[in-house]
Amino acid sequence: MDQQAILQSAHGEQISQEDYIAGLAKGLLVLEAFGVERQRLNITQIAQRTGISRTAARRYAKTLKFLGFLDTDQHYFWLTPRVLRFSSAYLSSAHLPKVAQPLLNLLSVQTNQTFSVVVLDEQEVVPIARGFLPQADSLRLNPYGMHLGHRLPAHATSTGKLLLAHLSSDERRAWVERYGLKRLTPFSITDEATFLQELEKIAQQDYCISQEQHELGIIAIAVPIFDAQGKVIAALNCIAQQQRVDEAYLLKSILPLLRHCAQEIRNMI
Repeated sequence: MDQQAILQSAHGEQISQEDYIAGLAKGLLVLEAFGVERQRLNITQIAQRTGISRTAARRYAKTLKFLGFLDTDQHYFWLTPRVLRFSSAYLSSAHLPKVAQPLLNLLSVQTNQTFSVVVLDEQEVVPIARGFLPQADSLRLNPYGMHLGHRLPAHATSTGKLLLAHLSSDERRAWVERYGLKRLTPFSITDEATFLQELEKIAQQDYCISQEQHELGIIAIAVPIFDAQGKVIAALNCIAQQQRVDEAYLLKSILPLLRHCAQEIRNMI
């Protein structure tokens, strides 16, 4: 690698030193420090979560407050609705969510189940399209992970494991070493060898069923979405409550629908 280049270890991207704006990167890092586990952060916490100095963290936080992306009570900072401009711009302009949305709506009407299209972003998966019936959603199915843009741990979800299964063996091991396997429920897989075996099985069958590994009482099935070149770009899944749906039903009734829908999406992108 060129000594004047910077390597992004998470996805292998490379950029020359002269083209890299460190201040912009650190500012975005500050925004990413906020999340579900920590909605409000003080300067010390921002510095700890970003790896920058307290002085720099204070300047970035103050600047982001001035620009309207953060608000503060003079002790803690938190995100403002202005940050939603980024996600709304993506969802309104990206081709995949537009293509997938009407197909997901149709699946929900046909089956009375909830469907999502999800992409992998480093250690997490992010729903970018979703189909559900309002009366079904009133059951509070998986309340922490169903809205668009919410980030879920890849290792414990059907879509995440499916997308990881489509990486090479070396990439899978590197991913596990980098991000680990956090226990979220008693059924989460935390042993590296077992997890890698699970990914290999998923890769061979080309679908993934996941039960209660992210949230108790929830079962889901996922299939890959390919682009025209045969590259996996997203996952399509159906998620349900175990008390209403079992694995046999998902395999017999839902899996064929998912595969047909994934092919329809591929034909349109």
